Amino acid sequence: MSAGPPPNLRSAPDTLSYLESASLMSGTLESLSGLGEDGSSVGSDSEINGLTVRRIDKYGFLGGSQYSDATEKDIRVEVARQREMKWLEMFNNWDKWIKHRFQKVKLRCRKGIPSSLRGKAWQLLSNSQELLQANPGKFEELEREPGEAKWLDIIEKDLHRQFPFHEMFAARGGHGQQDLYRILKAYTIYRPDEGYCQAQAPVAAVLLMHMPAEQAFWCLVQICEKFLPGYYSAGLEAIQLDGEIFFSLLRRTCPMAYRHLKKFKIDPILYMTEWFMCIFSRTLPWSCVLRVWDMFFCEGVKIVFRVGLVLLKQMLGSVDKLRELQGMYETMERLRSISPDMIREDVLVQEIVTLQVTEALIERESSVQVRKWRESRGELTHQPGRRLHGTRAIFENKRRASSPMLALSSRTYLLSCCVYVCVPFVESVAFVFSGSLR
Repeated sequence: MSAGPPPNLRSAPDTLSYLESASLMSGTLESLSGLGEDGSSVGSDSEINGLTVRRIDKYGFLGGSQYSDATEKDIRVEVARQREMKWLEMFNNWDKWIKHRFQKVKLRCRKGIPSSLRGKAWQLLSNSQELLQANPGKFEELEREPGEAKWLDIIEKDLHRQFPFHEMFAARGGHGQQDLYRILKAYTIYRPDEGYCQAQAPVAAVLLMHMPAEQAFWCLVQICEKFLPGYYSAGLEAIQLDGEIFFSLLRRTCPMAYRHLKKFKIDPILYMTEWFMCIFSRTLPWSCVLRVWDMFFCEGVKIVFRVGLVLLKQMLGSVDKLRELQGMYETMERLRSISPDMIREDVLVQEIVTLQVTEALIERESSVQVRKWRESRGELTHQPGRRLHGTRAIFENKRRASSPMLALSSRTYLLSCCVYVCVPFVESVAFVFSGSLR
């Protein structure tokens, strides 16, 4: 039998009774060492058993800061159906689309993946579906393992903190929390060298909102190993390094915000850690979270950098905005609690896709920051350069790995060219040299 949630997870109480207690929680986020709950108030549409609640929104939220008002515009039904048909066509010939028409795939991800197909699309974009197919029964095998007590205790304590206002996770011990426990526990056994990092919990929770537990597990594996390698490892070297890269990119893209943060000695690690490690799932309005994740799975970590840079530009990029922020405390408060009113989905996406921050620029800046790190702190435990920049890079990496003869033939060809050029040259030099000795 597979190992279920720990015995002290109580059977699920009534959702509303949980929300009643959740609504009393503080709205402030805990530090990175213990990511806290979304403690914003529940709303005020109706009252049941003395508890004021809203209707469930189209994303499954009953309230909280990421609740979406019904006034949001929806895509027309006929347009939604057309988009679904286009995506289904791509699903049927996925590798060909990635190989020959990737720009069209990228454009469609930027427009937003249809909600009905988002889970399937994320699995294909991350290549986690292929990983699942290559490891049949592995997830169940990991579930049967007992796991390490120290990780299981932390995971259990973190379950109720993940989107407590979402219908999937609102009930203590409910199916959502049980599946989340299964995924996080399985990862600690799959990667015992990494164990568990608390920022993995909201990432896994977002995946669970769109796919079953086994698929979500393999998608989490791809995020941790291919998209954001080292982010969830002990020491957090990778996120610290990306913080330095981010700050350097900020100097290029928004000097005013850069100077303000530098003036008050606000290091990137103080504000961008949760943004990056949770892929903005605890920061943005939910419609924006989904758009960011659609682009992230397609284009990789550059989207995470771009979102962070756009947010800082929006919050700190003008004299009027900085006038309100006269010190470190006021600035940190602004960065930690971004008002949903400040962010419009269409404007955010447009600024993300037009910002000139490329994979090549990130890698060049990474080389600079790695050199500085080694000069000031010594050798890195984390190995930079392992991450793959989105779907196309994963596809190319997979193709090379599955075609060793292709790589071998390329090397053989280069060697033959070298021999063809070098041997006559060496022979002629030897002839001249021997003649000079006569």
